[in-house]
Amino acid sequence: MFITQFVMFLVIGLAAGWLAGYLTRGNGFGLVGNLIVGAGGSLIGGFLFGLIPVFVRELILATAGALLFLTIMGYVIPRLRKRKQKRRSTRKR
Repeated sequence: MFITQFVMFLVIGLAAGWLAGYLTRGNGFGLVGNLIVGAGGSLIGGFLFGLIPVFVRELILATAGALLFLTIMGYVIPRLRKRKQKRRSTRKR
């Protein structure tokens, strides 16, 4: 179990380091550098997030989930509307 958690920590740290480098418009630090930045960031973030009261943590998590859901729906719904309009235009002919 420890090995799996450690590998997940490394993978998430790598992704977080790359994302942080991308969001700050940096060129990144390469594979190892991004891994170190992500791992350090996750340790600091986990510590700071642990200081926040439970209600506020849950509110932040729920808000992040709602934003993600709205983003996905904003991408999906226009595509469904276009498909529906195409079907209507072909039926009228």
